Amino acid sequence: MSTISVKHISKKFGNTQAVNDLSFDVQPGEIFGLLGPNGAGKTTTIRMILDIFKPDAGEISILGGPMTEEKKNEIGYLPEERGLYQDIPLERCLVFLASLKGMDEAVAAEKIEEYMKQFDLYEFRDKKVKELSKGMQQKAQLITALVHDPSLIIIDEPFTSLDPINTEMVKDILEEKRNEGKAIIMSTHQMNQVEELCDRILLIDFGKQVLYGTLPEIQSNFSTHDILVTPISPLPEEIEGVREIQKLNGRYRLVLEDSAEPNQVLKSLINQGVGINEFEIAVPPLNEIFIKVIKKQKGNSHG
Repeated sequence: MSTISVKHISKKFGNTQAVNDLSFDVQPGEIFGLLGPNGAGKTTTIRMILDIFKPDAGEISILGGPMTEEKKNEIGYLPEERGLYQDIPLERCLVFLASLKGMDEAVAAEKIEEYMKQFDLYEFRDKKVKELSKGMQQKAQLITALVHDPSLIIIDEPFTSLDPINTEMVKDILEEKRNEGKAIIMSTHQMNQVEELCDRILLIDFGKQVLYGTLPEIQSNFSTHDILVTPISPLPEEIEGVREIQKLNGRYRLVLEDSAEPNQVLKSLINQGVGINEFEIAVPPLNEIFIKVIKKQKGNSHG
């Protein structure tokens, strides 16, 4: 059963169509990327899932049916605009927020201590939240989203203000939660993190679905007829079936003739005695696909 099932939802604010006939589902044990440029409708979609906004049309099923107060305690949410109490000590703030999710305070305090140690925050537990750096507040907010062991985790820009070490730590925790069977929706502009973490993605623009599927499916739809090679010995100037050879740092991009097949080119290189370390079909990075698709959308919307 899907953890979330969204069918044909729409939402308008005045004359602005924020979300337009959107459908998707999120399964247990997957990290689902909700992507799009600023103002695409991502936050509105998340707020409808959380029952903060009601859709004008369509329906949303969470954990097998409509949202209830009990189900809200099954959800961990990291909003983009952070919501920690600034004037109280960190530990007290986290225990209080966990108790709002129905946790017993003693149980919460124990789990929060574990998380604070894991997130390198334990020595700052008595400091007021406002005295902490942005990165520390980000980690504290993440503890709030995870401490009550939710079945559904929704995180908006989880890597904001984090240095590379903390970014890795957060990625490890998200992968751990996925392996425990949690459903995770991640909304971010950092495409490299999406490529590393997400099982499936939905790209929206102007509130509409633009791309939806697994990363390999989407990338194969945009793949070119080019090959990337890392040769050990120099490449010959002419290679059968290759129209153009482009030098990239340490690697080469071979632009093939329309009729050429990659395995023919590989065979031809081996026959010419070229040693090869790597040979792969060039797949465009998600960032490139994202920019291409959004530019096309903009052209269509103004046309």
